[in-house]
Amino acid sequence: MEHHPVAEADDRSPFGRLTPDEFYARHGVSHDSSSFLNPRGLRIFTQWWIPLPTSSPIIGIVAVVHGFTGESSWLIQLTAVHIAKAGFAVCAIDHQGHGFSDGLPAHIPDITPVVDDCISFFDSFRDRFPAALPSFLYSESLGGAIALLIHLRRASSGVVSRPWDGAILNGAMCGISDKFKPPWPLEHLLWLAAAVIPTWRVVPTRGSIPEVSFKVEWKRRLAIASPRRSLARPRAATAQELLRICRDLQARFEDITLPLLIVHGGDDAICDQACVEELHRRASSQDKTIKIYPGMWHQLIGEPDENVDLVFGDIINWLRTRAERLTAGRPAAGS
Repeated sequence: MEHHPVAEADDRSPFGRLTPDEFYARHGVSHDSSSFLNPRGLRIFTQWWIPLPTSSPIIGIVAVVHGFTGESSWLIQLTAVHIAKAGFAVCAIDHQGHGFSDGLPAHIPDITPVVDDCISFFDSFRDRFPAALPSFLYSESLGGAIALLIHLRRASSGVVSRPWDGAILNGAMCGISDKFKPPWPLEHLLWLAAAVIPTWRVVPTRGSIPEVSFKVEWKRRLAIASPRRSLARPRAATAQELLRICRDLQARFEDITLPLLIVHGGDDAICDQACVEELHRRASSQDKTIKIYPGMWHQLIGEPDENVDLVFGDIINWLRTRAERLTAGRPAAGS
């Protein structure tokens, strides 16, 4: 089994002592990046990782969706490289206000344009490859909610476009844990703060996100070391939107039909385990798997290396099995 590349990182850089180019060469992938101007005038950063021809044939496409306060160029990039090494063309986007994208830092007062950005870039990336290649969404935390909204958008809009062949939800935000929510009565007054001063960082949470997400201390320091990560409290309108997204998704679990792999830490203090269990129970997907890992925290990459290899071994096996099965059942390009 291939070890996850996080084992080569240190508390200052996801690449450890290597340069980015040395790191990509070591793992047999190519890397490139670009950006596009979205309809709101924001420059949105994108990047991708492709297996080198000498490393592994491309058996599928994976689009990576990062979470709140995250970005595509730090820890989740290591997972993107790990997936690319397994034979997938992998792409990722920085949401507005995150990473290298424009926007007020870590501010998402409306999830709809964020979903629009993802659909626009992911579809353009998939168009670079043969239509017969299976394609999947890989998501973490808030990214899990966004991945489900991408799927639901296609299902509800009547748009005839290429469907996704499955989604991996890692620590998905289908509900926010009571251990992390703002204390009563603040949660119930968010609408007022959001209406009056939407960008006000008024919302206290019970611990910072890295403190309650990463079990291994040096990985927590690495997460905090990103020069583009916001460690401030959530803004009022953003906090209200995150709670709204959870409520709306919970009302539509039965509308979800794509194959799902749900992986979740049993001691996740941010995203509620009970909500992903309910998603698994209520989703109409014919192919759905849930794995709750006892004792693990919100960021599964932040676990000791043996736990990381267990979780991401399950993820890679799920992806490869479905990609190979789908490829065998589809006509080859040009036939």
